Amino acid sequence: MPAIAFAGLLAVIAVVSGACSNRPEQGPVLVIGGIPDQNLSVLEERFDAVARNLSDDLGIEVRYVPVTDYTSLVTAFKNGDVMLGWFGGFTGVQARSLTPRARAIVHRPRDENFTSAFIVNTSVEAATLADLNGTSFTFGSTNSTSGHLMPRSFLIEAGIDPESDFDGVPNYSGSHDLTWKLVELGSFDAGVLNSAVWERAVKNGQVDTGKVRLLTNSASYADYHWLAHPDIDDIWGAGTTGRITDSLLGLSPENESEARILELFETGSFISTDNSSYDIVEEVARSLNMLK
Repeated sequence: MPAIAFAGLLAVIAVVSGACSNRPEQGPVLVIGGIPDQNLSVLEERFDAVARNLSDDLGIEVRYVPVTDYTSLVTAFKNGDVMLGWFGGFTGVQARSLTPRARAIVHRPRDENFTSAFIVNTSVEAATLADLNGTSFTFGSTNSTSGHLMPRSFLIEAGIDPESDFDGVPNYSGSHDLTWKLVELGSFDAGVLNSAVWERAVKNGQVDTGKVRLLTNSASYADYHWLAHPDIDDIWGAGTTGRITDSLLGLSPENESEARILELFETGSFISTDNSSYDIVEEVARSLNMLK
């Protein structure tokens, strides 16, 4: 399914609901979503697999509906058009601020101590973040935790004002994959992205390390997580949120299809989390006036 903007999301929801209207015993469709932070084909395989697994475990219809930008997912969650979302730390905070009683339920072990990768073109002589003063720079999405929010705070701590100390205003690539590619191509001297995406790209031989290199990894913070809408139990019955949580926590590398889901999420398991894990992300967002 191609990615769509929020305006098209409602139409897709209607189609999905209509397609199931002749099967009333199955009830409404539980729609899941995820921030579009990587290649869309990767995201489609990842979330379609989760939807199939949840459908089997819960005995209800679960569908993945893609969106084209981070804000669309936050809005869809607020409106109840997406009931279970894979959010970054910042978008999760945004969604919870608009949706009282929404709960962060599950994340990966690495999400407890996530980092950003600051990268530079190999033509750039830099050893620290402070050395990026005067370079051209690209963030990821404006609403990305690892590609913008937290890196902006780290740059400020290093004495760099992103709005005045770079060569021109900073760019926003929109996705982690595109960030490293732009720096590799020399379109920008430096950039920052999700460390997991950077490590995977290097491991898979996608990056020309003769043209782009890692400058440093940032300090850690909590990031990605599954966020459950507060109306799930009202619609699908008491305990459904708990069953979703148990399904995600129960994914096993010993099961072939479940192992593929874990591989697509670049983890060996999911672990429990809660809203308080993202307090620091919320504090940074407020300090930067990025949380309305």
